[in-house]
Amino acid sequence: MPAGTLYRGREGMWSWVAHRVTGVLIFFFLLVHVLDTALVRVSPQAYDSVIKTYKTPLVNLMEYGLTAAILFHALNGLRVIAVDFWSKGPKYQKQMLWSVVGVWVVLMAGAFWGILQHTLLTWFGK
Repeated sequence: MPAGTLYRGREGMWSWVAHRVTGVLIFFFLLVHVLDTALVRVSPQAYDSVIKTYKTPLVNLMEYGLTAAILFHALNGLRVIAVDFWSKGPKYQKQMLWSVVGVWVVLMAGAFWGILQHTLLTWFGK
């Protein structure tokens, strides 16, 4: 590795990969969202059919995954901004990453019941 390289293939590189992957996932969600919303003008019946499929447990799990992707992407983006614009950012980038992961885990745990409530009740009853 060249001297002075910020990411050395450890936590920083995994964060870089995760940031790109979550960004692509969010992009594809937005693409599908625009297309399915546009469907209402073409065929309201087809739109209703698509929306009906969105109420399935599988899609509900995907919504939780989307929430995870958006939340990680946002928190890691703030970390990237801190690394880029704070003079001590590169020195503390590893600690900031673990802080991002910790906050992400806590927030995802808090969102678990709120997002997956319908699916969990469908699968396991009351």
